[in-house]
Amino acid sequence: MKITLNSLVKKYSGGKGSPEITAVKGVTLEIPSNGIFGIIGKSGAGKSSLVRLVSLLERPDSGTILYDGERVDNLSEKELRIRRRRLGMIFQNFNLFSSRTAGQNIAYPMEICGISKKEIDIRVEEMLEVVGLSDRKNAPVSTLSGGQKQRIAIARALSTKPDVLFCDEATSALDPQTTKSILDLIRRIQAQMNLTVVMITHQMEVVRDACSLVAVLNDGMVVEQGTVNDIFLYPKSAVTKDFLSTISHSQQQEQADLLRWSNDGGEFILRFKGSLTGEPVLSEMAKKYSVDFNIRAGGVQKLTDTSIGTLIADISGSEEEVQKALSYLNERGVIVEKKTGER
Repeated sequence: MKITLNSLVKKYSGGKGSPEITAVKGVTLEIPSNGIFGIIGKSGAGKSSLVRLVSLLERPDSGTILYDGERVDNLSEKELRIRRRRLGMIFQNFNLFSSRTAGQNIAYPMEICGISKKEIDIRVEEMLEVVGLSDRKNAPVSTLSGGQKQRIAIARALSTKPDVLFCDEATSALDPQTTKSILDLIRRIQAQMNLTVVMITHQMEVVRDACSLVAVLNDGMVVEQGTVNDIFLYPKSAVTKDFLSTISHSQQQEQADLLRWSNDGGEFILRFKGSLTGEPVLSEMAKKYSVDFNIRAGGVQKLTDTSIGTLIADISGSEEEVQKALSYLNERGVIVEKKTGER
């Protein structure tokens, strides 16, 4: 299902004596159907407020929300309840019923929808198999690990066969290895079910590993959007560059993220795409021109369909030779960015 947001605004009362807060400021977005769309922002950027609007939990103060071209923000309460049944959502803290078993948690939304017990039993078995927990149907929630709880939450969200799955910081409470397994599961489910998945996160690693398109939110506004490849290769906003610079190195990950071994210098950020990540471009540059280079940080980000290599480095020499060297890098396909933001 395609989702279109037009100039959304959401305000909240600041409480007695406090000014009104505008959490969402004119957000316009198009979320294509049958894909994984990321919305990333820091704490306070307006992510949670935006997802509550998009998932019809709250109404915007102005602007419109369309599902497959049909306006949905102005539906009656009864129509909203019916429409919400076609939306699935998973959260950071799982929100499972501790008094119910894993299978009973999955069954709950179907019970609310009035589905027959026979159909519910069949669907519960199907969803347990999809998330790889067929043997945990009767397990109390308290006996499940964090990753298993999130898998049950995913199964519950998908039990009613929704058109859209919203993932609100769904991996924030999980360790890196479990996060990777959950993202792999979401990608597989999305492909199998042709779902539209919207991932709300403050983790650039989640965007890198799961999404194909992304919007960067800051202070209630979209400051940048595009393909994940383009965001990693050509970041424009300061907040996006900050996200990319702070992706942490984890020894548990197969691919090394950006690892900094020197906090000094680092005037240039160099980005290499695809096969270029394995070529000796810098050594060739140094042989060709009278310049020296000093690498301060580096690593390879593995995206869904390519790899992006990043180096933070100093390039020294005469101004003329440095410019020639930078031009050479550009000709070779290396994206060169000065830390001041000038390319």
